[in-house]
Amino acid sequence: MRRFFPSTFPITLLIATLVTGCSPADREASFTGAAAAAPAAQPPPAARGAIPPPPRPELQDEEKATISLFERTSPAAVFITSLARQQDFFSLNTTEIPQGSGSGFIWDRQGNVVTNYHVVASSDAWRVTLSDHSSWDAKLVGTAPEKDLAVLRIGAPSERLTPLPIGRSAGLRVGQSVFAIGNPFGLDQTLTTGVVSALGREIQSLAGNSIRDVIQTDAAINPGNSGGPLLDSSGRLIGVNTAIYSPSGASSGIGFAIPADSVSAVVRDLIAYGRIRRPTLGIELAPESWAQRLGLEGAVILRVERGTGAARAGLQGISRDAFGRLSLGDVILTVDGQPIASGGDLLVALENKKAGDTVQVGILRGNRRTAVSVRLGAPSGADKG
Repeated sequence: MRRFFPSTFPITLLIATLVTGCSPADREASFTGAAAAAPAAQPPPAARGAIPPPPRPELQDEEKATISLFERTSPAAVFITSLARQQDFFSLNTTEIPQGSGSGFIWDRQGNVVTNYHVVASSDAWRVTLSDHSSWDAKLVGTAPEKDLAVLRIGAPSERLTPLPIGRSAGLRVGQSVFAIGNPFGLDQTLTTGVVSALGREIQSLAGNSIRDVIQTDAAINPGNSGGPLLDSSGRLIGVNTAIYSPSGASSGIGFAIPADSVSAVVRDLIAYGRIRRPTLGIELAPESWAQRLGLEGAVILRVERGTGAARAGLQGISRDAFGRLSLGDVILTVDGQPIASGGDLLVALENKKAGDTVQVGILRGNRRTAVSVRLGAPSGADKG
C-alpha cells in the first residue's frame, strides 16, 4: 500500500524551482556566500574529566617475601617422568613410554634428587627435567618404600644444580606458613601457600607401613605434586609432599608431607647403601606431638619389642593401669651423650652405629633421670629406633 505525504511534495517542488530558476553564476555566488558565512570546522574539544591510569600498586612486604622465596628455591624443584620400556615383538626395537610424572628436588651438587617412592615405583627408567628445561636421564640410587622416599641421580654439571637448604621439622608449630613447589597436573614450577594444619598425623605408605609424625597442611597439593618440597618461610625444607586426602583426587585442603628430620636420616642411608640400613634399639616411638603436648623434650617410647636389646635393658613403653588409664613410659633424652629431641634425632644418632654396638641411652622415667646400656640389633625399617 503506497503512502502519500502531502506536506513533502510542495516543499521539495519549491526548492527545486528556486534552484532551477537561478542562473549558474547566481547559484555559484549563493553557494560561495553560504560557505563563507558558515563557521570553520573546529576540532572536537578535548575530553574533560578523563581519569589517568592509576599508578602500579606497590607490592606488600609479605608478597615481596613470597616472591623472593620462590625465586630462590624454585630452581631446586624438578619434574620427574617415569618411563616403562617396551620391546616390539617383530623389530625388537625398545621404546620408552611415559608411565606417570611427579615432582622432586635437588639434594646436593652430586646430582642426587629426592622424591617419593610411589613416583618411581613400577618403572624401568626415569627422566628429570630441571628448572632451566634441560632433561637428564636418571638412575635409581635407593628406595625406602616404608617411608615413601626414593633417591635418583642425574649427571648434570654441578653449576646447574641448586640444592635446597635443609630445615628441621621438630620445632614446627600449627599455624605457621608453609610453601609447596611442584608440578601439579604436569604444570611445572607451581607455587602454593598455606599453613601447618596439624602435626603428628599417621598415613600408610605404599608398602603398607605406617608413616608417623606426618605434617598436615592446607597448601594445595594435587596429583603431580608428590615428591616436591614443603618449605618454611625461610625457604628451608621442612617436609616432602606425599599424599592428599580427597574423594575427588584433587586438592581438598588436606595434604600430607613427610617431616624433614625423617627425610634427612633416610636419604643419607639411601645414598650410602641404597636402602635403610640402621641398627635398632628394639623400640617403637610415639608421635612427636605427644611429647609436645606433655611439655617433654625427647623421644617417647611407645612400645618395646620382645627379645631386643631394649627389652633386655629394661626400657619401658606406654602402658595402661588397672583402670585403663595410660601411663607414660621412658623418654629417651640422649644416646652416647648426643641430645635427642625427636625421633629424627634418634635415627641420626644411630646412623653411624652397627649391629652389636652398645650405646648409653639416657632416659627420663617418671621424675627421675637415669641411663641404661643397650646392645643394638640388626638393621630394621626407619619407623623404629
